[in-house]
Amino acid sequence: MPRQELEDKQFYGLGIAPTLLERLDALGFVHPTPIQFKSIPIAMTGDDVIGIAQTGTGKTLAFSLPLLQQISAKGKRGLVLTPTRELAIQVEETLRKVAGPLGLRTAIVIGGTSQHRQVKQLRAKPHVIVATPGRLIDLMEQKHAKLQNVGVLVLDEADRMLDMGFAPQLKKIMAVVPQERQTLLFSATMPEQIAQIARQFMKKPLRVEVAPAGTSAEKVDQEVYIVPRAEKIELLERILQEYKGTVLVFSRTKYGAKNLARKVRQMGHSSTEIHGNRSQNQRQVALAGFASGKYRVMVATDIAARGIDVKDIELVVNFDLPDQLEDYVHRIGRTGRAGTTGKAISFASPEQKKDVRAIEKLIKKQLPVMTAEGEPVVREKGKAKETYGGGRGKRSGGGRPRGSKGRKRNYGGGRSKGRSGSGGKGKGRSKKR
Repeated sequence: MPRQELEDKQFYGLGIAPTLLERLDALGFVHPTPIQFKSIPIAMTGDDVIGIAQTGTGKTLAFSLPLLQQISAKGKRGLVLTPTRELAIQVEETLRKVAGPLGLRTAIVIGGTSQHRQVKQLRAKPHVIVATPGRLIDLMEQKHAKLQNVGVLVLDEADRMLDMGFAPQLKKIMAVVPQERQTLLFSATMPEQIAQIARQFMKKPLRVEVAPAGTSAEKVDQEVYIVPRAEKIELLERILQEYKGTVLVFSRTKYGAKNLARKVRQMGHSSTEIHGNRSQNQRQVALAGFASGKYRVMVATDIAARGIDVKDIELVVNFDLPDQLEDYVHRIGRTGRAGTTGKAISFASPEQKKDVRAIEKLIKKQLPVMTAEGEPVVREKGKAKETYGGGRGKRSGGGRPRGSKGRKRNYGGGRSKGRSGSGGKGKGRSKKR
């Protein structure tokens, strides 16, 4: 939808009740995002909806408004399932902001925090439960969580829940929730597993898609650096010197995230980390510090890819490519949110050419590929397979031009003889690729 046309749209006229419209106005929400504009009127009628939109496009409000209006009008309860604790906290905060003054209560049910407090919230008969599947099933088995009165079920970031292996838990929960309900499923991608869930558990859902499944954020400038593993740290240090704003760095493993955060601090940058080995309190403190500016750099594993709602992140760095290629979309969606611009830089080792091509196939876009020194890689297509030749001429993509004209490069990058730039030692080191 063109920007001017979107700015002319308002929440008024989408079927939202006056009390909720007043609350939106008080919170400063004026113009709906495309996914909100298209999905809210359908969801308000009580129909099942599958909403496909990129990360950071306003999906939370897109399902929160219909959810709150439906349960308020029909006296039923709402259940929102999310893949991670961080996302659950984010969703519950949004619901509380909108619903609190209307007298609608929320409860949050997640692992890593006090079960006693959550049981107390459930005994207060909340209007909406926001939960991660594992802890919810624990409390269901202990007879603390009763779902027989759920009238609206929301599956938020459904593709991520399936990636994390929650399919059995989802089916167990959906078997308990009444069949006569409204189901709202929101996701950034649409794998076959989600289509199967839709066929099995939803009633003639209407699909709303504001971008093709797997499409990367529209205003995020993306590029890939081909760099040997041993030289990643040096390249990251150069990038952190070049970009001055808030930076989110993704690591593949928990140990790697902890180690990388330590090395970033040794570079002289304030940093924190978020991964599965940190307690829920530690993760919340890290997120709060990152959002407030206490920490300039956050190093995260994919457990946080869908749960970081921090505005104005300047740069996302994929220090490691994700195991699940779909997570690439969610990672880079942490920058360039809600119409702003952003930057995403990915590091790939020379043997990861196939992974780079798979990501490009997923997002339907060819990415600028650079050597470790910032020179463009010429990508030549042969008869049998795509090959990567040397780069010359003008550099495409962001950053500073590096190197001399006409130097031959392969898809390995690294340092060249006689270099003494920002990443080199000045002694002229060469490597065979």
